[in-house]
Amino acid sequence: MMQLDEWQDDGPGWHRADAIVRRVQPPTFPDHEVRVEDHGAVGDGRSDCSAAITAAIDDVRRSGGGRVVLGAGTYRTGPIRLYSNIDLHVAAGATVEFIAEPERYLPPVLTRWQGVEMMGYSPLITAHDAENVAITGTGTLDGGADNEHWWPWCGLEEFGWLPGIVEQESDWKYLVALVREGVPPEGRVMAPARNFRPNFIEFYRCERVRVQGVRIVRSPMWEIHPVLCTGVLVEDVQIETHGPNNDGVDPESCTDVVIRRCRFDVGDDAIAIKAGREEDAERVDRPCRNVVIEDCTMVMKYGAFTIGSELTSGVHDVYVRRCTIGGPDLWYGLYIKTNAARGGYVENVYVDDVDASHLQREFLSCNFLRGEGLAGLRTPTVRHIRISNVRVGRARRALHLAGFDHSPIADVRISDSSFESMAEPDSIENVVGLSLTTTPSPA
Repeated sequence: MMQLDEWQDDGPGWHRADAIVRRVQPPTFPDHEVRVEDHGAVGDGRSDCSAAITAAIDDVRRSGGGRVVLGAGTYRTGPIRLYSNIDLHVAAGATVEFIAEPERYLPPVLTRWQGVEMMGYSPLITAHDAENVAITGTGTLDGGADNEHWWPWCGLEEFGWLPGIVEQESDWKYLVALVREGVPPEGRVMAPARNFRPNFIEFYRCERVRVQGVRIVRSPMWEIHPVLCTGVLVEDVQIETHGPNNDGVDPESCTDVVIRRCRFDVGDDAIAIKAGREEDAERVDRPCRNVVIEDCTMVMKYGAFTIGSELTSGVHDVYVRRCTIGGPDLWYGLYIKTNAARGGYVENVYVDDVDASHLQREFLSCNFLRGEGLAGLRTPTVRHIRISNVRVGRARRALHLAGFDHSPIADVRISDSSFESMAEPDSIENVVGLSLTTTPSPA
């Protein structure tokens, strides 16, 4: 974490965002294409196309890379594993429907589940240690989750949980115990005996990654989850899935991430920037940094731009611009989640030119007393937040900021912004260096 006296406020900071955008370019692929139909896939919505899709990927892989194409039709499959120099192209009119049978997502693979490394069910689409890897096209990825498949494991009756189903919180306690005993990730085997739902798309330790154009529905858990990656580009994606923990895009411990022109209609946070959780994050020790979010639309459910709550290794240099958010089912605008259990730091967050029509709660929320609150050994740090040209129609409050006595939230500046119809006054506690200048509301 940089020291306070090392940080220089050199103006709006958007030149740094522009530099990130220039660095994060789409990966390129050899001019070689294989259609899954050529390996026996039948897009009739009934046939199991798992072997054919795997064979097409292996074909392209042996040829040194290229594009694997799924044409119009519905292809039922188990998990898909991608490799370096492969573009999985889901064409217009194509649907990839993942078969919701947990045994298909074995053997367990290395994954991060809510910020902790473990051996769990394979994500529906995954790549490990790959370079130049992509999912493109305007087709649909259907995770097959519903109140009978995957979602009941969350432990909530509204998502199909019934007495007798082991829910994730019980298994979570077991995983945390293994971490605290010093068991390495390869010894934390959480599948098939434990009920941790897989993430939909997960890139692990990859470079030059792209997800472009696809529509994502019915996800078991988080939708797009790059972990320990460099150079991540998510653009023109439509996410419509209202299940439990259905975050949209969760870059975790990544460097150089651009998320643009996406639409989020999700069951949890639209974008959640993360950096690992507690002891396991301290072992890995990788922050998430250099994230640009631009020209996106968020309509539900919790935070539009969330940082945390898994942020023990820290998050810095986040830029949000030209976004439209809000609706009766969206809670927060910029939502920073930490406490004394999670710790970590959040530094250098810039938000500019955001329209928020209607929020259930606050446009900016950062409450160190949430969750475990003071019950922990870590000291969170949040500082250097710049918000400008924001227009909020209706919300509970513009701001809810609560730091600790020993670690106040520092240097928050809001300028040229309007907050038109706030139901309650701002809630401010243990904040230093707060500056708020507003523009007159429209007549």
